Amino acid sequence: QVQLVESGGGSVQAGGSLRLSCAASVSIFSINAMGWYRQAPGKQRELVAVFTSGSRTNYADSMKGRFTISRDNAKNTVYLQMNSLKPEDTAVYYCNAHKLDTDYWGQGTQVTVSS
Repeated sequence: QVQLVESGGGSVQAGGSLRLSCAASVSIFSINAMGWYRQAPGKQRELVAVFTSGSRTNYADSMKGRFTISRDNAKNTVYLQMNSLKPEDTAVYYCNAHKLDTDYWGQGTQVTVSS
């Protein structure tokens, strides 16, 4: 079992920044992939950014250059720095961990960007 606790969401004006955090209950070295997804109202959940095997990163095209995923191995925590936020970034952001063919999800954190 992997428990994920997210924090850092909130409301911001367009052009602003937010940083999300996701703390895992296990060593992130034991997790195959870990990162962030988001789901806007009426839309499917989509990839934002993720660490894959070998510490590689994968970003959705619309987030490249604006969002940065990072991690603190000692704290078993993954971060998502979001800059130049746009109203279309408004969504619930979910942390995901993929371990031994099982997906684990955090509770989600709301990000609202106003124009």
